[in-house]
Amino acid sequence: MKSSRRSFLKISGALAALAALPSSVKAFYKDVKNFIILPKHTTPISITVNKKTYKVTADTRTTLLDLLREQLHLTGAKKGCDHGQCGACTVHINGKHVLSCLTLAAQAAGKEVTTIEGLAEGDKLHPMQKAFIECDGFQCGYCTPGQIMSAVACVNEGHTKSLAAIKEFMSGNLCRCGAYNGIVESIQKVAAL
Repeated sequence: MKSSRRSFLKISGALAALAALPSSVKAFYKDVKNFIILPKHTTPISITVNKKTYKVTADTRTTLLDLLREQLHLTGAKKGCDHGQCGACTVHINGKHVLSCLTLAAQAAGKEVTTIEGLAEGDKLHPMQKAFIECDGFQCGYCTPGQIMSAVACVNEGHTKSLAAIKEFMSGNLCRCGAYNGIVESIQKVAAL
């Protein structure tokens, strides 16, 4: 068998790589973890959600959406895109609509957060929730909590003067089923109250 320089370099490189590996896989993962995975830094957070105060400890990098869904088990706000592009995670902080996937939980500390679960008063639905049912403002329902929270903000913040103003305000909320006509009709119905 004839050896070439290229074969020699390939074999030598492979042997050098094998020699550089740690003695065990466990040691390898420990080394990788120490160099790649950042350590967690937790902080205590006192947060009021739907008029109930919670005291939790969370990683400083935790988003409000993850805190609501994973620690407080309030799953109304949906994780759609996790990039602030679909609006499925919309909640209110101190009355203003925000995308909870882009808001750190620590930013909401000491503030009043309202989710879709806190919009109704007991068994009495919020007028926007009623309007969505009456006007067929939803189909599959996945985006509906975020749509309703944004729709409430649209009315409360005075963006209902024209059809164009409503559409512009609601443009950050995507509905993959295309229930936009029912959503706009729902907003117009509540704005007229």
